This record gives sequence, structure tokens and C-alpha cells, in this order.
Amino acid sequence: MNIQVRAKPGKHRLNPRKLLLSKWTAVRPQNREKHFLVTDLFYDEDGTVLQLELQAVLSQRSQRLDWRELENAEHWCMGWK
Repeated sequence: MNIQVRAKPGKHRLNPRKLLLSKWTAVRPQNREKHFLVTDLFYDEDGTVLQLELQAVLSQRSQRLDWRELENAEHWCMGWK
């Protein structure tokens, strides 16, 4: 029996431990900030990734967000497009 697991449409399958230094493109850029880089990961006491720091390449502005937000393909694309 061959069972295939597929991601839901509009959702990326991510391993939060492999997000550091990954590249992302905002689907709807604001303030000309389109390309981003994950610069830091934040963990709980058990070593589970909770949040990440995303830095805009153009302005160097950083924002901290839950890593699961990158799973939403309506807001983020993997890589720089």
C-alpha cells in the first residue's frame, strides 16, 4: 500500500530547524521590501523553534514572527523570485 502525504494547497511544508539563512519573497511587498532572509531562530526551553527573525534585504529592517507564518503561500514564496 503506497500512501502519499500532500501539503494542503496554499501551504508550504517546512522543517523549522532548517529555516536559518533561508530566503523568502513577500507575495505582496510593502515599502519596496520584497526579499527577506531568516537571520535568527528563537527556541523554548525544550529546544522547539517558536519564532524567527526575518530581515528585509533592501532596508535591513528586522521583524520577529511565528515560523508557521512562512507556511502560508498566499503571503510568502520560498526563495527569491
